[in-house]
Amino acid sequence: MSDQFTEVVSLIQQSRNRVMQQVNAELINLYWNVGAYISQKVARSEWGNGTVDQLADFIKQHHPDLRGFNRRGLYRMKQFYDTYQPLHEKVSAVLTQISWTNHLAILSQCKTNEERQFYLIQSAQEHYSSRELERQIDSGLFERTRLATAQLSDSVKQLPQQAADVFRDSYVFEFLDLPNRHTEADLQQALIRNLSKFLLETGRAFTLAGENVRIQVGNQDFYIDLLLYHRSLQCLVAVELKVTKFKPEHIGQLNFYLEALDRDYRLAHENPSIGLLLCASKESQVVEYALSRSLSPTLVADYSRELIDKHLLETKMAELYGAIEPLLQDKSTDSLTTDD
Repeated sequence: MSDQFTEVVSLIQQSRNRVMQQVNAELINLYWNVGAYISQKVARSEWGNGTVDQLADFIKQHHPDLRGFNRRGLYRMKQFYDTYQPLHEKVSAVLTQISWTNHLAILSQCKTNEERQFYLIQSAQEHYSSRELERQIDSGLFERTRLATAQLSDSVKQLPQQAADVFRDSYVFEFLDLPNRHTEADLQQALIRNLSKFLLETGRAFTLAGENVRIQVGNQDFYIDLLLYHRSLQCLVAVELKVTKFKPEHIGQLNFYLEALDRDYRLAHENPSIGLLLCASKESQVVEYALSRSLSPTLVADYSRELIDKHLLETKMAELYGAIEPLLQDKSTDSLTTDD
């Protein structure tokens, strides 16, 4: 009988979740419409300085039961509309899928429209709580993801699955409580013990397929530290852990695992496997050289046991995209010259 009771409880919870989603959507639409009304009145000079304050006082005096419509709340609604109205076609589908608390965090902590759009989509897809969203913003998830995407090797770009914005340049494992000196086995077991937080960091589209996964080639056994599966990419992801600085020879080991997975373990409907090498540290130029002639789709990232300074990530992004822009301009110039 307990299984049947569980099914009933599941039906109740599903219905409650749908109701909460509908209520949230109505609330966000209300704030959008109020913000639009105020913004348009101000833009047409129909409302001057102090009119919003008068509106807040009017609501407080005549409708004290309406919460959240004080001066600060009304200006936040105007900011909400003003910020996303130019992007409405791009973000309208996700605006009502996240809470007002998460909207306020994104509006107050993100500096660019690209960053805001990134966290809107992530919040909707990953179902972030307010605490989880705060953690992702503090850890520079936007910068770490954009850095990884910008540095994807040709072998990854040529995959049938779209790997952009899936992986990170650096992974933050501040939750592991590992000592400075730890082994690969220590790191692996700590990640498994904190699996829910690990998958929050990687993205919830990942699921754990196994640890110390044995693959047999010839008469020899080999073991993959962690094997993940990405539901959207529909592929296996072999994770190799290194507690040392990246070395080019690490690539060969991971490439071997990928070949074995694709030959002997990948199902017919699945896409080619991807390798993720997690190191204690890495030097970008060494990684670039090591991957330049590799035919296997492999990514190299480092991990940190504490939150990364966002200013360092922003500087790294500025340096990387500053280096990319001249290359794009050169290619554009070359194409014009060729056409002539």
